[in-house]
Amino acid sequence: MPSTSANTVVVLDFETTGLSPNMGDRAIEIGAVKLVDGEVVDTFQELMNPGFRVSSFIEGYTGITNNMLRTASGCEGVMSRFAEFIAGFNLVAHNASFDKRFLDAELARFHAGYSGQFTCSMLIARRLIQDSPTHKLGDLVHFKGIANDGVFHRALADAEMTARLWLLMLDELDQQGIANPTFAMMQTISRTSKQALPAFFNKQRSKASL
Repeated sequence: MPSTSANTVVVLDFETTGLSPNMGDRAIEIGAVKLVDGEVVDTFQELMNPGFRVSSFIEGYTGITNNMLRTASGCEGVMSRFAEFIAGFNLVAHNASFDKRFLDAELARFHAGYSGQFTCSMLIARRLIQDSPTHKLGDLVHFKGIANDGVFHRALADAEMTARLWLLMLDELDQQGIANPTFAMMQTISRTSKQALPAFFNKQRSKASL
């Protein structure tokens, strides 16, 4: 069973040929960071050959070229290894609906799945970091002064920055008296309106004090 603690998760990011697997787009890179008790214990990064050439826009946007993909493993082999990597873990991504669509689509191609649940660090950041000018990953990283090497739109780099953002949000919750939140609580925060958050947090503090 996946851990119920929010500090034990796999944070993942896909780079893709476009916006929708329903329109024939495929994953071309997966990166992920495995956190256990708030510590990085493993990472995963692989390019994957989608079986066709990617556009010059995607090459420029990601820095992943057709020449790099030509010698990369096929998607099924990479995703098979990734399914083993995420087994038993809940999952976090920034704009998770996008990454979940591609994860589900790529795994479905060879009838694989996963047992964990998803939540979205972007939706949670909208609730917890309301004064950020935007909630794009790069803007949040700069706004909160999160360490980074200036690389964006590569899967492992984005997953690493998302993991740092995730841990920062858990730390800020702890400072507000919400210690060691569960993964389910973080999912609830992502669905709670900004106006309802203070009452929700007060309820959680009251539970903790009993």
